Amino acid sequence: MREMYVSRVTVAAMHPRPKLALSLASAVIAASIAGFALAQHKTLTDPLTGVLIAVSIASVLTATLQTANSNFAPTFISALLAVAFLGPAGTFVVLFTAELAAWAVERYRWRALVVNLAGIPGPMMLAAFLFEAAGPTEGSGSFYILLAATGIFGIALNVALVGSLMDVLDGRRANAPLREFVELAPTVVISVAMTLTIAAGYIDFGMTALAALLIAAVGAGYMLRLIAQSRDQAREYVNLSWGVLSSLVRTLNERDDRASRHSAAVARFSRDMADVVGMEDKEIELAHTAGLLHDIGKFALSDRVMERGTRLTEVDWRGIRRHPDIGADLLRDIGVYGPVSEIVRCHHERVDGRGYPRGLKGDEIPEVAKIVAVAEVYDTLTAPDTYRTPMNSFEALRELRRVAGEQLDERYVEALATLLAGRSLEYRHADAADFDIELAMERRIKDAVTLT
Repeated sequence: MREMYVSRVTVAAMHPRPKLALSLASAVIAASIAGFALAQHKTLTDPLTGVLIAVSIASVLTATLQTANSNFAPTFISALLAVAFLGPAGTFVVLFTAELAAWAVERYRWRALVVNLAGIPGPMMLAAFLFEAAGPTEGSGSFYILLAATGIFGIALNVALVGSLMDVLDGRRANAPLREFVELAPTVVISVAMTLTIAAGYIDFGMTALAALLIAAVGAGYMLRLIAQSRDQAREYVNLSWGVLSSLVRTLNERDDRASRHSAAVARFSRDMADVVGMEDKEIELAHTAGLLHDIGKFALSDRVMERGTRLTEVDWRGIRRHPDIGADLLRDIGVYGPVSEIVRCHHERVDGRGYPRGLKGDEIPEVAKIVAVAEVYDTLTAPDTYRTPMNSFEALRELRRVAGEQLDERYVEALATLLAGRSLEYRHADAADFDIELAMERRIKDAVTLT
């Protein structure tokens, strides 16, 4: 439960106040111990107490760093069952023991342990006192309603208390408890629903049903841990892959100072053209990514070929015609980008079949590759940082229309014309196109991890 409900938002640093945080946490712990002393202790000898402690420790061993909307904690289920059947003292013991076990396994900061011991057992014990005071009949409708309500109250208090104490401990700006609790809502709903189901099984069938259901809950928690680990690995892999690719583009920019701006411009035009022609969101994103990486294979070209104004030999041209294959093979080997590699391979194909590297024509060329081709030619014609005298937007569109049906797909030439109509001069000439803005590294990593 600690991992799920501890504040996780990274915010701007202020001044850490560990002494104040520890003093406040110690006061809360002292109040919780006083509450424990006042509670009835007879349920501590109930076999159910041992079972719930065992489940809580097992959940620690199978737990991972939880995210707000991806998992539920068997420890919380054990705590809410303790609220229902063991009362305040049993609830306190189950959670206090579980937190100590978590610290013994993970060995996180001792100050954070003090905060967790203040913010986890106490709130749920208070919820147990409220549930006990209400005195619902076991198994009645009011029993389950009150159990759900007190569980939600305990989590809300946990979020507010632990989050606030951690903010003071680490010197962070206070987070909004309501917002954080809203983020936890799916987890809370799942956990409460499972608890009510297990409670009903225990009431009707006793310890055997309880044990079976708790084992299932712990097993589900373990499987979700594996999913979370997979997402962490995917995040690291995607982060590394995009880091390598962006470094290659920046290295290319050192050799040709138009490379990163050109890549950003082609990405922007490709994305917006795909949107204009009514492609789905997935294809729009595909066009944007392919535009960003379409020239990635040029890093393999020699410095002499990359110099502007150089007279190129037939050997040089053979190398240039290979750069789409080199870029596509690189992306395919990284294995993250799916059809992007094929689009990169085909962005210099022509609809009349006279392009390279494969000489594809017409429908043999991926539609998004045709879009990238139009975007690339347009930006090359209008860019001020190219080796030729730049055209204005109207002159470039006239040239694109002249080669439409031979070099470029006419449909996408007209889509670009529609896109540019009424747009600013800055947009039409993409002078301010920024590679880092178009790269949007954090969003790409998040999207990739979400799909795992």
